[in-house]
Amino acid sequence: MVLLLLAMLTVCAAIPQDLYGKMFIFPQETNTAHVRLTTSRQELRNVTVCLRSFTDLHRGYPLFSLATPSLDNDFLIYKDDAHDQMNLHVRNQYVYFAGQNYKLNTWHSLCSTWASASGLAQLWLDGKPSSWKLVSRGSSINGPIIIVLGQEQDSHGGGFVITESFAGMLSDVHMWDYTISPCEIQTYMEDLSFTPGNVINWRALEFQIIGPALIEDKQKSCY
Repeated sequence: MVLLLLAMLTVCAAIPQDLYGKMFIFPQETNTAHVRLTTSRQELRNVTVCLRSFTDLHRGYPLFSLATPSLDNDFLIYKDDAHDQMNLHVRNQYVYFAGQNYKLNTWHSLCSTWASASGLAQLWLDGKPSSWKLVSRGSSINGPIIIVLGQEQDSHGGGFVITESFAGMLSDVHMWDYTISPCEIQTYMEDLSFTPGNVINWRALEFQIIGPALIEDKQKSCY
């Protein structure tokens, strides 16, 4: 009976769901709780990832982890624990964006872009762009791709460590196979109408929840 229930839950999770106004909650630090996002794309030469997050963690933690069998950090957005900076890993190389005012217990909107041909990467936090950085020029991400929220993949689909887990809330996750324009990024930041991700779309999300993670309505002001 338990196996049948698990199979039914897995099948249901594969049906795209509109999560507008929802959020994933990771209520505690674990080495198990994560959400696996499903995509049919197996090659990426350009990437934009946008998401919103809320946490009170003081240490480092992942916000978005994409791995392939050959590289565990094929595209990873990671909040650095020792400095006020974000690290972007592409093809197991990384660059950092310093001076990021990432306050605790506050919703933040974040977008990160990377273009293979130029190798240029940029990060936007709450509507403010970073300087451009060079990483993994001329390379491409080749699958099979596994995308995870809530954990950093130290191996393809696993290798989770509790001290690298995320605890808090994540919402509005979108991913494109091109670098969206600054105007589109600003539109996303302001929660206005924008073109949803064509790789990962929060309004038609295929996912599977593993471990103690939940879906709840986003809390809104009463005023």
